[in-house]
Amino acid sequence: MREIRFDDIEALRAEIRDDFGPWGAEFEVTQEMIHQFAELTGDRQWIHVDVERARRESPFGGPIAHGFLTLSLLPALPSGRARFRISGYGNATNYGSDKLRFVSPVPAGSKIHARSRLVAAEATPKGTRVTTEIAVHVVGNDERPALVYSMIILYHPPRS
Repeated sequence: MREIRFDDIEALRAEIRDDFGPWGAEFEVTQEMIHQFAELTGDRQWIHVDVERARRESPFGGPIAHGFLTLSLLPALPSGRARFRISGYGNATNYGSDKLRFVSPVPAGSKIHARSRLVAAEATPKGTRVTTEIAVHVVGNDERPALVYSMIILYHPPRS
């Protein structure tokens, strides 16, 4: 895999794409995970945790994962960005987001996968700010994403 130094802005910008990269590995979202997330966050809305009611009353035919659960699974979802790897930095911090959309549901028991694309790289006084757009889809529904997220990471230079 090609390595690009975090401070080589031109090389990073050369990797900016309109199209997404390949799919990453699949990951199953279980009802147990949904229950654990509900307990952890206090979001016990019936559409997520009451399996029988969700089967009867939900427009989705059963329980669905919380949108924020899907978002929180991003570190477990390799996004298939195999074109290059950023190297040479001291540390990387989550700098925030420009966009987050929950587009379609993730049914309990379904598998999800993700793919990404680099959309921006810019030098800042504190390091290099890199923006990546990530699309998470339910496997088998590759036309409509479940989640679209524009993630910003700040790559800091090594400390001397």
